[in-house]
Amino acid sequence: MSAPHRIALALVFLAGAGTCALAQNTKMRPGLWEVQAHVKSSSGQMEAALAQMQEQLAGMPPEQRRQMQEMMAARGINPSNAGQSARICMTQKDVDMDRVQSREGCTYKNSRSGANTLHINFQCKGVDNEAPSSGEGTITFDGPTMYSGQFKVKTTRDGKPEEMTITQQGKWLSAHCGSVKPITSEQ
Repeated sequence: MSAPHRIALALVFLAGAGTCALAQNTKMRPGLWEVQAHVKSSSGQMEAALAQMQEQLAGMPPEQRRQMQEMMAARGINPSNAGQSARICMTQKDVDMDRVQSREGCTYKNSRSGANTLHINFQCKGVDNEAPSSGEGTITFDGPTMYSGQFKVKTTRDGKPEEMTITQQGKWLSAHCGSVKPITSEQ
């Protein structure tokens, strides 16, 4: 075999190996993740509520603001970007089951299309004074440490139908979650 043929064969082999590695690494790594989310609602009320929450936090006396920021941080919410950034803990079981979300009162149906795309459909009953909601979305994995996604959510607010579009990006931070609790109570 000539040198050019060996090089061509090696390039084909390396390209194939890279594709196999990508296919095997499209599951999220377990551990601590930071998720950035941007919400657009049909009524604009969600955006107004987030802005009002940030204003109220800024207007609190220093000690009360510190306590609120500590409480938010304990729940994985970035106090400086409240409602748009959170840290979540993914267990190995969550990763194995493609469970990237979990809320009480919600059921999820996940399906894969290709090695790096996860489709999610969900129905939520409405718990803790929340209205029932439903929706669907797609998450695209850029390897095991990054993803992006978009969701369409239907719910009601003040008795009126509301639709939200949520775009998000996730970034793996570490194998250890520290004080951030797993997204599911099952281990």
